Amino acid sequence: MTRGGRDISDEAGPERKCIATGEVQPKQGLIRFVAGPDGRIVPDLAGKLPGRGLYVSADRAAIDKAAKKNLFARAAKQPVQVPEGLSDLLEQMLAKRVIDLISLARRSGEAIAGYEKVKAKLQMEEATVLIQAEDGSGRGKTKLSTPHNGRYIGWLSADELGAAFGRQTVIHAALGSGGLVPRIVEEAMRLKGLRVPPTAATGSEDRGGAARRKG
Repeated sequence: MTRGGRDISDEAGPERKCIATGEVQPKQGLIRFVAGPDGRIVPDLAGKLPGRGLYVSADRAAIDKAAKKNLFARAAKQPVQVPEGLSDLLEQMLAKRVIDLISLARRSGEAIAGYEKVKAKLQMEEATVLIQAEDGSGRGKTKLSTPHNGRYIGWLSADELGAAFGRQTVIHAALGSGGLVPRIVEEAMRLKGLRVPPTAATGSEDRGGAARRKG
């Protein structure tokens, strides 16, 4: 398996159609929006707001297309107001969700940070997810490999990971197999679509595979 791992869980679950691409895909790969009482488009990352859901792929290009081509209004069948900089807003919201979830996992003992601690957890096969800061040293990051059949998250900054662990910066982290882990992976994959260009994502996965083969 490449460093990138699988993008979504094996159990796809309910599917919805993206209003920008027309593709039908599992809900966890989409972002739900609703039109508020004032006609303003509101991101519903938790999927709990009342109203008819408008789904867009968790992808910056798809979000931008939906906003620029008035696809939200077409899908809602009413005039709507789309927030300016919607993609940037979603990226910020998703990053905060991921950071907050990792912080919760840390408090429950399911998330650890630090090169030596992560290395030990990987060696004992107790980690299911390897997390590394995207702005960390490339040489240092290649010394650790994604767990077998596990996941890799490499698009958070050292400052963002630091915030999750109550530190200034964090480069290496790992998750166990607790109940929060699937949610962290799901939200992280949605963030990836808003943050990492497809070509860059492929390159990262290829480097991970090379690192695994060398190890």
